[in-house]
Amino acid sequence: MKIGFLFSGQGSQSVGMGKDLYENFIEIKKLYEYAEKITGIDIAKISFYGPDVELNKTQSTQLAILIECLGISQILKKNGIVPDAMAGLSLGEYTALIEDGVFNIEDGINIVSKRGKIMQNFTPKGNWKMAAILGLDDENVEKICKNISYGFVKPANYNTLGQVVVSGEEQAVLNAGEEAKKAGAKKVSLLNTSGPFHTEKLSECSIELKRELDKISINSKNSIVIKNLDGKYYEEKDNISEILAKHIMNPVRFTECLKTMYESGIDTFIEIGPGKTLSGFVKRMKFENVKIMNINDVSSLEQVIKEVKENG
Repeated sequence: MKIGFLFSGQGSQSVGMGKDLYENFIEIKKLYEYAEKITGIDIAKISFYGPDVELNKTQSTQLAILIECLGISQILKKNGIVPDAMAGLSLGEYTALIEDGVFNIEDGINIVSKRGKIMQNFTPKGNWKMAAILGLDDENVEKICKNISYGFVKPANYNTLGQVVVSGEEQAVLNAGEEAKKAGAKKVSLLNTSGPFHTEKLSECSIELKRELDKISINSKNSIVIKNLDGKYYEEKDNISEILAKHIMNPVRFTECLKTMYESGIDTFIEIGPGKTLSGFVKRMKFENVKIMNINDVSSLEQVIKEVKENG
């Protein structure tokens, strides 16, 4: 059995997330308390009780997802379940880098908090939207975006086979969605996001983030973490702060991350964090002979530990 951890990204959050984990595992409770001490933000309260408007603020969202994911990962490792590869969706890449020791936990929590704040404060003003287009190949979606004559819209996330998220000005995104339907898209879903994430419109965010990344100690190494930027493993020679600064204003190539995992021999994919989005992405890849599990509460955590120990 070769195990890949997949860490959730922004958009999977919901009020109540992580509460039963916090109540059942002292290690996870301590992690929430530690994050509050570092950032001054009561992540437990926001995660468990909201309200939605507070949890959906980018800084709160990113911290809430990060802490839940780190907590689950800690319990898995305590039970001898250690990954052979890791990847995360956008924000989730930071979780993976902390887990692999590229960032220490204090710096990791701090940089995610600052990243969220930067994305809140430096995203350009305007009516921005993101939409997931299902059922068209990448080239078709790229062509549709290119042909939108009015406004800005670009592919932002290549999530899995037949699913691309586009990002940009609201009207241009809506127009791209209409064109996608005409071209045979099965579904177009508008996402609950507030910026043109993973496009060049976030160049100012990228500069600010690079400044913050340059202040912290980064342990560059041949890592088991796969980059969103190009779907390849991090290597010792990589300039990680530069990669992560680019990451925020370039498309997430998650399809490539999943392919790299599978080609590396990963046969057990464990999604860690709220929701089941990433498990769905793996299913759509149609890999042969793989097991897909997800953990977002105490019962699913216990079930995965039991299954892996029985089959490992």
